[in-house]
Amino acid sequence: MKIASWNVNSVNARLPTVLEVLKTLELDVVCFQEIKCIDDNFPRLEIEDMGYNVVTHGQKSYNGVAILSKHPIDDVLVGLPGDESDEQARYLEALIMAETPVRVASIYLPNGNPFPGPKFDYKIAWMERLNARAKELLAYEEAVVLAGDYNCIPRDEDCYDPAAWVDDALAQPETRAKFRELQWMGYTEGFAARDNRGHQYTFWDYQAGAWQKDNGIRIDHLLCSPQAADKLKTISIYRDARGMTKPSDHVPIVGEFDL
Repeated sequence: MKIASWNVNSVNARLPTVLEVLKTLELDVVCFQEIKCIDDNFPRLEIEDMGYNVVTHGQKSYNGVAILSKHPIDDVLVGLPGDESDEQARYLEALIMAETPVRVASIYLPNGNPFPGPKFDYKIAWMERLNARAKELLAYEEAVVLAGDYNCIPRDEDCYDPAAWVDDALAQPETRAKFRELQWMGYTEGFAARDNRGHQYTFWDYQAGAWQKDNGIRIDHLLCSPQAADKLKTISIYRDARGMTKPSDHVPIVGEFDL
């Protein structure tokens, strides 16, 4: 089973590229972030024509997450528990009813800039809620994959120049500490487990020739419960997507599981 995470940065604006990547990679489950549309405007027909079942948690112009699956989808949770006042569409969870069921979440973690400030405070509070939900999921003793744009650079070697990010919310010690909490409680960071090289990026800004200079960062991650981590065979970053016509600034990260 191939499970991918991809911040598409507006699914409708980049639909031809999105469809081409889906056709090329032949993914079983895909977690989209930043779909940037309400549920009714998601290109459901085009995606369903490729054999996917689709669930979305959309929001006009901003945020928004979706889960695509070649298998039936059950037990959908819309929104991250813990704050009923939070209206931002950043979390969607579902049980993928494959031969071996796997629970996936599509996560679009807050950016948190400018740091310091209320946006960073929201980011850390959101991460605390995410970690609380992740802990609950471990008790299910299921294969769980928490896939998404975490807006977290885990290590200095996961960016092109640590000095350029020292004042950024994505590289703050508090951000990294909350991310590590997931690993301490029992989740495996897929890329770290199966590759772990430095300077392997999933995001390149549109500005200042970042893609051409390979000035990237690694902020898209697959966090796997023990039951999923045991079945993780390989993990890869599909860099080619960044060089396509009208690309997202992120590329897919793909885990292949023996599920």
